[in-house]
Amino acid sequence: MPICTSCAQPTPYLYTVYNSAYNFRLEQCTACHAFADPYVEHDTLTLLLDLILLKRDVYRHLLYNRGLGARKVGGKAPGNEDSDSTRAGQQRHNELARWWLIVKLGGALICVDAFIRWTHISSRPPGDTSEMVTWNRAAMQGFLRILVGCFFETAAFHAGVTLACYSVLKALPSAQAPMSGIREQFRYSHIPLTLLYSSLTKLFLLFCLSVWRPDAARAHTPQERAYLHPNATSFTHPLVVRALELLDEDKLDREWVVRNVLGGMAAGFGLRVVLDCHPFFTTIIIIAGWLVKTAVANLVSGWVGAGLGVDDKAAGEMWLAYSIP
Repeated sequence: MPICTSCAQPTPYLYTVYNSAYNFRLEQCTACHAFADPYVEHDTLTLLLDLILLKRDVYRHLLYNRGLGARKVGGKAPGNEDSDSTRAGQQRHNELARWWLIVKLGGALICVDAFIRWTHISSRPPGDTSEMVTWNRAAMQGFLRILVGCFFETAAFHAGVTLACYSVLKALPSAQAPMSGIREQFRYSHIPLTLLYSSLTKLFLLFCLSVWRPDAARAHTPQERAYLHPNATSFTHPLVVRALELLDEDKLDREWVVRNVLGGMAAGFGLRVVLDCHPFFTTIIIIAGWLVKTAVANLVSGWVGAGLGVDDKAAGEMWLAYSIP
């Protein structure tokens, strides 16, 4: 059964269809009297942008309401004698469709993650264009190794998070875990799907960093900056200067921050929505998933670094740097 994206209460219908699929009316939630799911009338681009911005309601729409809640005017309601069998069949169909979506979305995101890692591990230092990486047989083999490594890391992280979620849900007392609409409709297949949706934020930013990389070789001296920006305010206090220097490219690894810090926060937010529990428990779950992923990253780092055409040890260390939180 669908849920209200505002208060998470179960609702039988999200919208009513009249003459065609484009002529419909949103239904109101009987508990909070807001529209049960405004995302029904939004396009895919809006859903993608709200996923990147970590909107709670879009998670509830995609996880619990996508493709459900339509009521046609004049349609015949199912009888009481076959309502249970119809509901069970619909639940099985939804479960299979959810797993198929996990396979398709997971495969696409693993390929994107592998390409991002390949660009960072195989590329030369910023500003060095003397020998650009090209698509040859060695580069293809290195990319395939990274792809396989990303697959095992992703599978390990999802398995660790799922096992941790199972343990936390079993350990939570009923007083701290009331049976809300989210808990009633919760299935364990929601966990990997939530992690995949949450990874869109970090993969989008990492892809931008892989395409538009900062050029450290073009760093301007203080005299050049004063000439280019004569009216700019310059800080002279030593503490302020040292604090700002922490944001320099040679001191701050932006890719590591986005992948681990922002990625962990996004995954924790998604699990907070789907599990409907305290953020403390979702933090424990994410740490457990990180530990499993770190163990797998140590196992595959040597094999992945051996096929990149560069220093095997350095490539393996770079792989671990992007894998270990």
